[in-house]
Amino acid sequence: MKIQHIFFDLDNTLWDHRKNAYLTIKNLFEKQEIALKYNIDFEEFHSVYHDINEELWEKIRDGIIDKEYLRKHRFYDTFRRFGVDDPELSMYFEEHFLDKILNHNELVEGAEYILEYLKSKNYTLHIISNGFQEVTERKCILSGIDRYFQTITSADSVGIRKPNPKIFEYSLGLSDAKKENSILIGDDWIADVVGAQNFGMDVIFFDALNENRQQNGLKSVKHLLQIKDFL
Repeated sequence: MKIQHIFFDLDNTLWDHRKNAYLTIKNLFEKQEIALKYNIDFEEFHSVYHDINEELWEKIRDGIIDKEYLRKHRFYDTFRRFGVDDPELSMYFEEHFLDKILNHNELVEGAEYILEYLKSKNYTLHIISNGFQEVTERKCILSGIDRYFQTITSADSVGIRKPNPKIFEYSLGLSDAKKENSILIGDDWIADVVGAQNFGMDVIFFDALNENRQQNGLKSVKHLLQIKDFL
């Protein structure tokens, strides 16, 4: 069956969450004079934050913690690593982070071009994101890519996250898509690739971090423009 519907992951597939988060945290770090007050190097701080945040998101994906736990701990645990135990400061970072990250709307290189290309070929485009519902749609609107998508599904609105097959089922149900005429494009091996495969849907792995996963018949790209090789 010919592919008609393309489902994109959002963060780090189209919307450059890594870059936007980095810029946001750097601004907050400088505003609060953290280097001066606590003698912490920003690059070190960001690196620790990045690892802690990734680990917490994996636990959310696997149903071990909820998003309230993540919000309470990602900055708190980061500051603790540097010997700073200050729940108030951590919460300041958390609250301002979610608010201010939307001031930065850098897209992954090639994102707008590939969306334009796929639209011109009459594919129907959708988003399936594990992110917070309140920011998913705003990210799409503020970065100007919302106009490309027929539907936007975020995990919060369903109460389930990728790789759970139910989120794919739900998202397909919002349109007239069937898994046989759909494909998912995403950067997370477990949530996107394993999730889509277990659901029985075709997938393109966006290997942005050069994980070089090997699997028979796996469609894989390292730059978004390479999607043209498959679609």
